[in-house]
Amino acid sequence: MTDLEYLDRAEALLKAVEADCDRINESTDADIDNQRVGGMVTLIFPNQSQIVVNLQKPLQEVWMAAKAGGFHYRYDGQCWRDTKGHGGEFFADLSRYASEQAGRPLAFASS
Repeated sequence: MTDLEYLDRAEALLKAVEADCDRINESTDADIDNQRVGGMVTLIFPNQSQIVVNLQKPLQEVWMAAKAGGFHYRYDGQCWRDTKGHGGEFFADLSRYASEQAGRPLAFASS
């Protein structure tokens, strides 16, 4: 994948995370604060726990830090897959970790 392709796909991922936070906040009382600074989105939950999603441009990866740990994802041609652990898909993992931190079921998706 070229650097430009990586940036396009990674930017789409960050925008999807932001849009999902807005959708979740509009349809529930989850009250997730999301803050974006450059290539990083921070989700802050009512209990003050956080999930940080940031771009790692030199590695063409997206990293996620949650209470469950730190995870590295690389685009495999179809989706963003964990490269260091269980091979999970980014949005499925984000849904699981955000649900754990929010104490309620939350769903994130690529579109």
